[in-house]
Amino acid sequence: MNSLLIILGKILSFFSKKTNLGGGSTWPGHIALIINNNFIQNIFEKSQTEIILIAGTNGKTTTSKMIRTILERNNRTVFQNKSGANLLNGIASSLIIKANFYGKVKKDFAIFEVDENTLPLILKIIKPGYIVLLNLFRDQLDRYGEIDYIVQNWNTALKTLDAKTTLILNADDPAIAFLNKDTKAKVKYFGLNDVRVSTRKPQYSADSVFCPNCHSKLNFRMIFFSHLGDWKCSNCNLKRPRLDIGSSKTYPLSGIYNRYNTNAAFLTCKTIGIDNKNINEGLAHFKPAFGRQELINFNGKKIQICLAKNPTSFNETLRTINHLHGKNLLIIINDHIPDGTDVSWIWDINIEKQIKDEHNVTISGTRAYDMGLRIKYGKFSPNLSVEPDLSKAILNALEKISPDETLYILPTYSAMLEVRKILTGREIL
Repeated sequence: MNSLLIILGKILSFFSKKTNLGGGSTWPGHIALIINNNFIQNIFEKSQTEIILIAGTNGKTTTSKMIRTILERNNRTVFQNKSGANLLNGIASSLIIKANFYGKVKKDFAIFEVDENTLPLILKIIKPGYIVLLNLFRDQLDRYGEIDYIVQNWNTALKTLDAKTTLILNADDPAIAFLNKDTKAKVKYFGLNDVRVSTRKPQYSADSVFCPNCHSKLNFRMIFFSHLGDWKCSNCNLKRPRLDIGSSKTYPLSGIYNRYNTNAAFLTCKTIGIDNKNINEGLAHFKPAFGRQELINFNGKKIQICLAKNPTSFNETLRTINHLHGKNLLIIINDHIPDGTDVSWIWDINIEKQIKDEHNVTISGTRAYDMGLRIKYGKFSPNLSVEPDLSKAILNALEKISPDETLYILPTYSAMLEVRKILTGREIL
């Protein structure tokens, strides 16, 4: 049965790519799971592949690609699910593409970035060697609910693990760090320890500021962004765990949030058994994934796409762009299912601090006028224009910049896919 599903899936994926209808990264797996809901489990039972799962609100795709780059530079064979195809059907599709006709995958490692709600489901099917948990921020409340709900489900799922699995946890996120309490898995911690990029001031739109053990308000010695930092509870004395890594020699992408992604990838690969020198060499050869600080030349001008899909990612992306002295922004807000249909989160973006009068701002997307109103309420006057038609918006924004400048595009998820289709002429998923 699985052999027929693999053949059918490979044909469907090939047809999808050849006709430029997408990447064939979801439908083959969707069909396979309808016919055989044990398809994923069956494939891994026949394979000797070590599994790495990566979950969290922000940074999954970048961290996945960093780990893959390091492993491949060190002669490990790797495959992963397509960026964005992070539900069970995406994982099944990646197995169809990489498995032979006997239903066996001949790779050293499989890296799967998984949706927050998918992590408990996949842990019912497979027991990975490594699970990297990056962070939890409010994101698509219509789909995920509040952070506490996700933490509860993750904690229940992690209870089923044993010492064959290693958890790589973000010690700076209180909710993530406390996931060690009921599991038998081995645990290692990453975080940041550079006081130069920290503050003690409360952060805009911080999400987890209460103790995950006794629910008292936490004290922070250092805050790096949102609620990530060196924390301690003065009531029960729970505190940030000791870091196994707090800094890296090489940071291939800008932004404090990418330091976390880098440290998570570094610690994962070090735990696997790769030495520091070879990890840094791998990071030095890293190229960003699509839409994650990806650079594209279009009509002789430079465009950098920076996915911004919730308040925290938006705030940190704007902070990074300002650090790079960027002045030209194209903000695209959609409200499709992959983005979350509730866009009230745009009022949690720190517009007042991050966008200045000297910025050139173009706004597009299905909720362009909502974002325009949000900026107007910031009580300042950047060079602002609203164009719901995305193709026209890109051209209008490019007209405002000189050849030596960069247009920074901040799209939600579905908008990012639309932008790349316009700029490259090809769909991804």
